[in-house]
Parts: sequence; structure tokens; C-alpha cells
Amino acid sequence: MSEISNQLIDIIKSVLKEKYEFEDNDNLIMIEIPKEKIHGDYSTNIAMRLAKVLHNSPINIANGIKDLFLNYPLIKNVEVVNPGFINFFLNQGSLTSVIKKVLNENENYGRGNKKNGKIMVEYVSANPTGDLHLGHARGAAYGDALTRIMSYAGYDVLREYYVNDAGNQINVLANSLFERYKEALGLEIDLEKVGYQGQDVKILASNIKEEDGDKWLKVDEKEAIEHFKNVGIELELNKIKKDLDLYRVSFDHYQSERELYSSLKVEKTLDYLKTSPYCYQSEGALWLKTTEFNDDKDRVLIKSDGSLTYLTPDIAYHKDKFDRGYDELVDILGADHHGYMARLKAGVKIMGYNPDKLNFLIVQIVRLMENGEEVKMSKRTGNAVTIRELCEDVGVDVARYFFISKPIDSHLDFDLSLARKQSADNPIYYIQYAYARIASILSKDNSFVSKDEYSLLTNEKEIELIKLLDSFPKEVEDIALSKEVNKLCNYIYKLAQTFHSYYNENRVIVENDKELTSERLSLVKAVSIVLKTSLNLLGVEAKENM
Repeated sequence: MSEISNQLIDIIKSVLKEKYEFEDNDNLIMIEIPKEKIHGDYSTNIAMRLAKVLHNSPINIANGIKDLFLNYPLIKNVEVVNPGFINFFLNQGSLTSVIKKVLNENENYGRGNKKNGKIMVEYVSANPTGDLHLGHARGAAYGDALTRIMSYAGYDVLREYYVNDAGNQINVLANSLFERYKEALGLEIDLEKVGYQGQDVKILASNIKEEDGDKWLKVDEKEAIEHFKNVGIELELNKIKKDLDLYRVSFDHYQSERELYSSLKVEKTLDYLKTSPYCYQSEGALWLKTTEFNDDKDRVLIKSDGSLTYLTPDIAYHKDKFDRGYDELVDILGADHHGYMARLKAGVKIMGYNPDKLNFLIVQIVRLMENGEEVKMSKRTGNAVTIRELCEDVGVDVARYFFISKPIDSHLDFDLSLARKQSADNPIYYIQYAYARIASILSKDNSFVSKDEYSLLTNEKEIELIKLLDSFPKEVEDIALSKEVNKLCNYIYKLAQTFHSYYNENRVIVENDKELTSERLSLVKAVSIVLKTSLNLLGVEAKENM
């Protein structure tokens, strides 16, 4: 909640208690910034929310308390608008007090108090069988920014990557590597066994040949395949980690699927499910009655050939998450997992956990566009464009911002032509340039001061900037709750836009007026602090020179 909003809420509580002996124990009071300036600096609909409680019309309630607000120095004027909105016009000196708060708290301005509970956010979790591509890039940037924001807001967050290192795709990787290894030694290979045709598999196999020679042709093939499985997982995962490091994405923990099997967590989960009334045999397979929990059909746990479906270890994995002490789980999944949510929630419920504590964010499809046409393949390799290639083309800052700037559940067209531009047309360039402009100003004169009021800041754009600064803590808090990271992009763009407009119309350093200069420098310094914090939360660099 913003500083000014908090003050207004306290004032409204005092007025309601004085006039109506009403105690707001349910946090009914809401404060908003009106879209049109003629309706004041801030507004509340509390009169409408209390109509039934106070057995009176909203307009009468509002008019009954209107004049009492004028007893508080923060408030200059009050108006009541049908059907009962109360609009506040603030004394500008009181409004500017937020500048002092920003300057004093610096990079901690907007940081939330420590919250109860632990949250695990799982994202990326790409199979260790190849390069990370655009869908992974979007989920990685969004998940990383979300966890940064949630941590900043005061939540205890763990970032986790689930390594699918136990499924059939790993067998395919091992066989592909083994065949390419034989090829690197000059032998004929069975192309039908090369399930992964990418150049990266050839490179990995060649590296193994250089290190081990023909060693793996002299052992039992099962032993060789097991070695290639282990080496393939390690090498592919290390490659993924390097790409994520380039992309400024890090994890607190990598959870291996194979570890879930070796520690018998999958087996124990399956044993428990078999004893539940929701498990049954049919057509030689073991089924889970997920339709009892809003799934569209029941799901197989063990196929008729005795192999497990993906659902079985996934239920074990989410049980393990809860058992590790996490109160809320957030899974960021690709668009192809949309139908997976109901069955996994059902599994969690059957295991005895609260399915409402498991939440999903679905990453929708990304199209890479250039000159109005879709780009499907890398010009360099002929394969799908990877995170590394995209970052080398447009830069990490641009890539991250473009992926984060739209709602995660909407399709995204990534415009390469726009991304390459270094002009105001490119939104992240425009935002970074605002920060660089302020850095340039402060390099010439940094005589900003921290004081209680900045009475000379009366310009309309100055007031708009101050309101935006004041709203930043609430933006962080709301985004951490809603998990709509794109709203921080909207906020920071608006802040940059307002600053550019202000800068184009006003001189910050005013000759022969040290007081006005000092106050304006204080304002733009506060703006730069919030710009930098916001950029850091998005995983984007705040550049002092551009």
C-alpha cells in the first residue's frame, strides 16, 4: 500500500468512528487514483460499501462525513459525487513527502514486510534433451521476474527446476548419443535410433569421443547406453544452465525425477493411491478416478504394459513439494499442459493436500516475427531459434522485457524488427533512456536533499510523477498477489513516459534558482531509484550511459 493511501485510510477510519462509531475491522476501505484529474488526487467508494451496514444511502453517508476530512492537514478539499464517491484533493506539500521516503529508503523503497508461509515456484523444467527455445524463454523470464517481485514483496520464495531425467525421452537421448558417438568414430549407424537429430547431440557425442576414444565400444551395450544416459543428462543440463545464466535466470534447487524413484517416493505414492477409493483396475491398467474432482475423464496411473504414465511421478513430485514444507505451489507450464491442471489437482486432493494451494500459470504460444512474417527456424542452424541466439541478436534486456510485457496467458508476437531498434519506438530502450537521462542530469548537479516537504514542486507533471512514486509499493504488493508481472512493465513505462514528458517541458537545473533546482533534482533522483528497482525486478539492466 502506498504511503499516502495508508494515511488516507487512517483518516477515513478516524472520521467513520467519529461520525458513525463504525470500526473498519474488515478492511473495507479502498483508495484509488481517479482516471481524470478533475475528480481529485485520490478517491474512495467507502460510502457505497457501508450503505447496508449503516442503513443509509451512499450519498447521505458521504455528505455526512465530507466536512470532517478538512480537519486533517493532508486534505485540501473534498467533493462528493453520485452515487457516493468521495474525492480528495490533497495539499501538495503533504503529497510531496513521498520523495523523502524514496530518497531515505533508496533500493528498499517498496520492499514489503516479511510474510508468513513458504511458496515454491517451478518454471522452465525443460527436458534435458536439447536447447531452450522461445516458449522456454518466455516462461523463464516471467518466472524469474515473478519470483524477484514476490521476494521483494516479502514472500519466502524458492525457485525450482524439475529435471525430467527418468522418462522415455532420456532413453531416446542416450541412444541418439550412442549412435552419434559411433558415427564420430567412423562407424555406420542406425538412424532410426537417432530420435534427436539436433546439431547439439552430434557435438556432445564428438566431445565424448575426443575424451574417451573407443572405450564405450568395448563394454556391454547396456552399460554403454547407461553411461550415455548419465553423461547426456549432465551435459545437456549444464548447457541449459549456461543459457539460463546468460539470460539472468537462476534456480535455488534442481529436483531430479530419478531421485524421486531412487528414494522410493514414487513407489510410496503409488502404494497410497492404490489403497484409496479413487483407484480401480480396468482393461489391464490402473486408473485414478479424477472425474470425481472436475477432470473431464479418469486418468491412467499404470498402463497395461506395466509402465507408469507421467501423472504418477508428477503426483509424487507435488506430494514431495508439500512435504518439504511449502504452503503454496505455483507451476508455470507450457500451453500444451493446459489440460493437465485438473488431473494434477485431483491427484493432490486424493493424496490429502489442499488443491487450492496448487496454482498454475500457463505460458501461451510465442511467434517470432520479422517484417510481418513468422520466423520459424534459425538462419544459422536451420533449427528452432534458441534463447542464446535470440539474446545474441537483440540482447538480454530486450528479450526479457518483450516476453514479460504481455499477459502470460495471451499469445505473443515477438517483433524482431522492433526489438532491434534503439529508439523510443522500442519500449525497453525508452525506459532505459529515462534512467540514463537522469544519470546524466545528476552527473552535472547532485544537490538533491531529503526534506519533509517540497513546496516548489507544483507543476502538473511533477505531481503526476510524485503520485506514480507513491503508488509503487502498492504495485509491487498487487503484482505479487495477482502474479501479473506484465503490470510492472506497464507501470515502469508510464513512469518513464511521464518523466520524458516532464523533462521535455521543464529544466531540472534552473539557473539562479538553487531551491527549485534542488527540489527538482530530488524528484528526478527519486524517479531514478524507482526506475532502477523496477528494472532490477524485471531482470533488466539500468544503464547510466546509452
